[in-house]
Amino acid sequence: MLILNVLLVGSTVVLFALIATYVYIDAPEYGMNPRKWAAVSFLIPFFGFFAYVFERDDRRLDAEDMFKDGGFEVHESRADDLGIDEGSAGIRDREDEQG
Repeated sequence: MLILNVLLVGSTVVLFALIATYVYIDAPEYGMNPRKWAAVSFLIPFFGFFAYVFERDDRRLDAEDMFKDGGFEVHESRADDLGIDEGSAGIRDREDEQG
């Protein structure tokens, strides 16, 4: 019975260590602190790993998806407002059309 308990606890610790190792290797690819997230995933086993996965997905930026519809559109009710870049082509084009 003692050997079974040791194997069960040992395999659980090894599983947690493997998960922490994966997090340690994967975290730098997303600009995250590998030591912090490996410790969180090891010390708070399943919750820590899933917290890492969700945080990692929030940091993923796909440039293709960000601008797949083109640039941003200004709503017509805000077309008169002068934005950050007053000299942009869009504002000049609208002023030419109006005046």
